[in-house]
Amino acid sequence: MRRQCQLLGLGRSSLYYEAAAETADNLRLMRLLDQEYTAHPFLGSRRLTAWLIQQGEAVNRKRVQRLLRLMGLEAIYPKPKLSAARAGHRLYPYLLRNVRIQRPDQVWSTDITYVPLACGFMYLAAIIDWFSRYVLAWRLSNTLDGSFCLEMLEEALRRGRPEVFNTDQGVQFTAQAWTGRLESAGVAVSMDGKGRCLDNVFVERLWRSVKYEDIYLWRYEGVPELRQGLGRYFAYYNEERLHQALDYQTPAVVYQQGQAGGRSAG
Repeated sequence: MRRQCQLLGLGRSSLYYEAAAETADNLRLMRLLDQEYTAHPFLGSRRLTAWLIQQGEAVNRKRVQRLLRLMGLEAIYPKPKLSAARAGHRLYPYLLRNVRIQRPDQVWSTDITYVPLACGFMYLAAIIDWFSRYVLAWRLSNTLDGSFCLEMLEEALRRGRPEVFNTDQGVQFTAQAWTGRLESAGVAVSMDGKGRCLDNVFVERLWRSVKYEDIYLWRYEGVPELRQGLGRYFAYYNEERLHQALDYQTPAVVYQQGQAGGRSAG
């Protein structure tokens, strides 16, 4: 059990910990914070606190900071010691500086976002191909442990293999289980570093689309409905949604054409 927790980047004490449910008032505040943060991801806890007060909410910054930590949110801007190492984990250099993205499976990346429900919340992770914006795999979880990310990674690797996989320095992605799996597949590991606040911009844009085009519209009651709804949305996103940056083609068409072209060239 100790070794499994080490590989997943999970503290043994947290394995048996059951978090107390958030109050209805906190869940409501978290939904408000999520919507404002999604619209303006550069806002930090001070301005988000001020914004909530303007909306008539009786909150202080300490409470807002706690909720933001629970949601896994922080303002997108360069911060001191952004690349500070986590104890016991190897950190990898950022490999994509001045690199032109020219083909599918050149670079993949992933991230995790908070998803509100009527009476709770979940975490959503997705892997996206930078060139085509194609979503290769996604997973939902009610915790931030690394196991659901590893399941997602395995599904994506069954579709193909990137040359470089870029992530932030979150504990899920610095864990040996994650980096070791990528290295065993012959994938170069890249990690956002100090001052690299927009390295995962493609995933950030994906979260904005998912939330404004699906989650905020449907206001899912529970996990089964959320899972079904996201399944429909990601199918639409990949197969039907036209992207201006892709000359109004779908991610699936660009990804598949690029793969076919790569096989022909090979």
